[in-house]
Amino acid sequence: MQSTSSQNTEIHVGLIMDGNGRWAERRGLPRGVGHEAGVATVRRVARAAPGEGIGTLTLYAFSTDNWRRPAAEVTGLMALLRLYLTREVELLRRDGIRLTVIGRRDRLPDGLADAIAAAEAATRAGTRLHLRIALDYSARDAILSAARLAAPDATREDFARLVTGDGAPEVDLVIRTSGEQRLSDFLLWESAYAELHFTPCAWPDFGEAELAAAMAAFRGRQRRFGGVPAAA
Repeated sequence: MQSTSSQNTEIHVGLIMDGNGRWAERRGLPRGVGHEAGVATVRRVARAAPGEGIGTLTLYAFSTDNWRRPAAEVTGLMALLRLYLTREVELLRRDGIRLTVIGRRDRLPDGLADAIAAAEAATRAGTRLHLRIALDYSARDAILSAARLAAPDATREDFARLVTGDGAPEVDLVIRTSGEQRLSDFLLWESAYAELHFTPCAWPDFGEAELAAAMAAFRGRQRRFGGVPAAA
């Protein structure tokens, strides 16, 4: 499950989509406008990802800690997700993108879990990109749940399958927008040897050029996974 080189053509990128609210506030707009702009960025980045050699793209949309935000903002975010599922599923299917959602579903508003399941079923045949949305997600909770399920003699690979839930490969690159430099409980197990890329660009302004720049920097890195470079 582990990549051996940053030159691999099918890599797993985790993306912490940060800065929607601040992007809107800087423009004197409600934070919700920033979240709406962020949805458009999701569409652009998902379409560009296969061309950058990305086979799996995991987007951090809503953490378990985000329930602490003002109720109106949370309600708006859930409404945006419902709208995204309604509008985008056919486009995802047409573009060969498989959509899955990781994280809890039992606390989502009525009907949203069913809408997610329907979107996953409708896009199941997609092979160009596996787009994963982390929703009501905590990496620490995922690891804790896996520990409760794991057999005493479970291997690291067995445990990884329990953590990811869908057998997604280890993360090769984590990108975080908006200048913050932390992982915020995102894919902690899967990112053990991930390269990290932090950009000051807010998520609504992130696009094909910024993704290409991050991928170019990633390809320039030498990944050793604790070993040493092979002798010339």
